[in-house]
Amino acid sequence: MGGMQHTHHDSAAQSLPVAVLSGLVLLAAAVGYLLAVRRARHRNPTVGWSTWRSVSFLGGLALLGAALLPPLGTSAHTDFRGHMTQHMLIGMYAPLALVLAAPVTLLLRTVTPARARRVTGVLHSAPARLLTRPVVALVLSTGTLGALYFTPLYNAAMARPAGHWLMLAHFLASGCLFAHVIAGPDPAPRRPGVRARLVYLGAAVAAHALIAQAMYGGFFVDIHAPVAQVQQGAELMYYGGDFAELLLAAALVSTWRPERRAGAARGRARWAGRSRWAGRARATGAEG
Repeated sequence: MGGMQHTHHDSAAQSLPVAVLSGLVLLAAAVGYLLAVRRARHRNPTVGWSTWRSVSFLGGLALLGAALLPPLGTSAHTDFRGHMTQHMLIGMYAPLALVLAAPVTLLLRTVTPARARRVTGVLHSAPARLLTRPVVALVLSTGTLGALYFTPLYNAAMARPAGHWLMLAHFLASGCLFAHVIAGPDPAPRRPGVRARLVYLGAAVAAHALIAQAMYGGFFVDIHAPVAQVQQGAELMYYGGDFAELLLAAALVSTWRPERRAGAARGRARWAGRSRWAGRARATGAEG
């Protein structure tokens, strides 16, 4: 740490076209989602589509807009506190809102059966099964933060526009993956039980806390920014990360229905008992 971090590229000259392009992409995503909702409701008026899902998706896009557009999108290039705020919004808060909007389920309801089968095939492919393993999602979303902030990787990424955008894309993709694995309503192959997912979420909380504390104390940190900025960024990561993970835990627990599982288990046991009784009855009748 040490010294004012300089913008390694002319962010002022690029801010306007980048902001316009980001805004257009976010607007296109909003329009596309709403058109898909309209089609889903038209194809199946009885089932329809939850308004809260739509609100969640639009809220996630709004969070991305706040992170990418000025003033935060500009200050993140020169101020580490702005970068960390951007990181929290893109990597934790927006992904949760986008994932809770169930975009894959919406897609499956709007495409033809043939295309739905292809989408399902992708979801059950070997790469998808690997990426949706909780440990893989944890490493990609949280484990890579150590490599980013404790090696020259962060400074190298900030040195060029392409590196910065790749870093933000990684935050968004890995954040969406982890939120999907932990609490996503979309279908996922071999998703573990709620208790196991709570364990992985706890590991993410602990890792975020350790990284933030090490950053605040200046241990192993390789960030070209003033010490005060790094420490305040670490505080943002510590408290902002805790709140985001609390929201993720609430989303996960809201899907926990142990009484339904217990009832289903009792129902299966009763069905198995009746099946065995029917088998014995048929056997007795055959012997008679």
